[in-house]
Amino acid sequence: MSVNKVILVGNVGADPEVKYLDNGVAVCNIRLATSESYTRNDEKVTQTEWHSIVMWRKLAEIAEKYVKKGAQLYIEGRLRTRNWEDQDGKKRYTTEIFADNFQILGRRSEGEGAPIEEAAKPQAAVTNTAEDETDDLPF
Repeated sequence: MSVNKVILVGNVGADPEVKYLDNGVAVCNIRLATSESYTRNDEKVTQTEWHSIVMWRKLAEIAEKYVKKGAQLYIEGRLRTRNWEDQDGKKRYTTEIFADNFQILGRRSEGEGAPIEEAAKPQAAVTNTAEDETDDLPF
């Protein structure tokens, strides 16, 4: 048995980039920053990691509508690595997180490090499931 599960809570670095494929399927790319702080030689050090998040279909459409730069997100997904050849013929790799669901937790105010009051309001989680693909919902 194996598990490929990623859980992140971080802040969106730029507005989501959404594209629609020829068949109308939406794909969204988000850059998410996660940070950890520690003390080294009596000095506080913050280390930030940037993650590439990919969302498909309904998740992408919802992210396009509601997610903005600075928003704090909870993301669940899976790691995917892909490769390609660059212009010089070198093989390149990138690892992305394919989101299965996400939740908007809050947004950073300009110049502040803490989420604004809006973050205290409960937000609905968004999940990408096979049920999202059908229009036969009972309501």
